[in-house]
Amino acid sequence: MEEIRIPNSATYSPVSLLELGLAAPLVSRLLLRSTPVGLALQTAALALYAGSVVDDWLARSGVRRIDFRTVFGADVRRLPTMPVADREAEVRVLVERLNAMYTPERIPRPELARRVDVHLTEVIAGVTGQRVRTSTEIRGVSLMSVVFPFALGTADILSGDVAILRDTGIFEPHVIVHELAHRKGYWKELHAQVLAYLALAGSGDPVLVQAALAERLARQLTTLEGDDPAAVRARVRAAGLIEPVERQLVSLRGRTPDPISGAVSDAMKQLYDLRMRVTGQNGLSDYDEGFTAFLWALERGPHADRVPAGPARVWTRTPA
Repeated sequence: MEEIRIPNSATYSPVSLLELGLAAPLVSRLLLRSTPVGLALQTAALALYAGSVVDDWLARSGVRRIDFRTVFGADVRRLPTMPVADREAEVRVLVERLNAMYTPERIPRPELARRVDVHLTEVIAGVTGQRVRTSTEIRGVSLMSVVFPFALGTADILSGDVAILRDTGIFEPHVIVHELAHRKGYWKELHAQVLAYLALAGSGDPVLVQAALAERLARQLTTLEGDDPAAVRARVRAAGLIEPVERQLVSLRGRTPDPISGAVSDAMKQLYDLRMRVTGQNGLSDYDEGFTAFLWALERGPHADRVPAGPARVWTRTPA
């Protein structure tokens, strides 16, 4: 099988080159009272960043990307409407399966990134006939946590730089593989959500399959209850989940932010939703309503075999 390797040189830097380049003049001025030093550091960091971006762009020129509509029968602009009754039924199935297969095992983040990247690479290769090899480096800090306080992870689609902004427990495998899908060139959020799910679903690893189910459940509850932490909290606590799963789901989706961070988060969500719409996406709903409807249609349609058999497949194929 053909292999393409994306260098992702910027991801091996001890700090984000883009963030260093943007922040260097200000930090230098505040700490050293020297603007020239900051400007020199900025120039060096941005030059390295630009070189990495160009190298990656050249390497990506030979990549064949997945045509989602052809391969899966749905895409960003061709999404079905999932009935509320089916959403409710799926929630019950996901709760039952998560309770039955819960594992407290945690995989160290560097190893987890390597492991999920293998499965993601194989899912994509199974469709395109190309193994796209990319970095598995993950940052634990980023200035983006200030700009996007609601985000769990971020990815620079130009350099492939990825940061995971907080511990998400059982959800972490999905958060990481979602960002790694961006690194491989799938910058639309719906595409990254779907590829991440398929990678985890077919892994055969209980920790990874659990993350796929937990993400799917969380997104269904968000769709049903809206962006209301109190409503999500109440729904999660009434769902019948075992305590560790309930606690982590409430922590992820049911936390009420303080007034300041809540206001910042709401404002940035509106801007991010607008950015998604301007770039040909449906907005933030692609993360949850679109994602869950996509999987529902995929599992019931003629392309159902794209979802590996096992606990991560909820629906059966509908006869033609």
